[in-house]
Amino acid sequence: MNLGRLNHVGLAVPDLDAARAFWRETMGATELCEPFDMPEQGVRVCFVDTPNGGTQVELLAPLSGDSPIGGFLSKNPAGGQHHLCFEVPDIAAARSEFDGMGKRILGPTRIGAHGTPIFFVHPKDMGGILTEIMETPR
Repeated sequence: MNLGRLNHVGLAVPDLDAARAFWRETMGATELCEPFDMPEQGVRVCFVDTPNGGTQVELLAPLSGDSPIGGFLSKNPAGGQHHLCFEVPDIAAARSEFDGMGKRILGPTRIGAHGTPIFFVHPKDMGGILTEIMETPR
């Protein structure tokens, strides 16, 4: 597996409006997308662009208490780093490679917040970090 570009760092947040204000007021972010819901994943999402135009910060708030992000926040009430997301040119090939290495893939390949196929790899197989693998947007 070749390491692709770091697309984003996912942060779980208990309050999306407060998190957006923090990134605007404290961190000086000027490019924040409008928040949008992803009901199939149980999250409300907002991307923050970094000045270099490359890596983004993904703010994730739960849509309900049974959201995976809600579970993360029950253990980490202030929020925090949820995952790292790396790009690959071919999601099916990447999934096959991770599977061949014996890495535990969490759930099916599905469409992520950028509109491209994604899957997650278990943190216990990735040095303690939940890792999202994402097909590079075209």
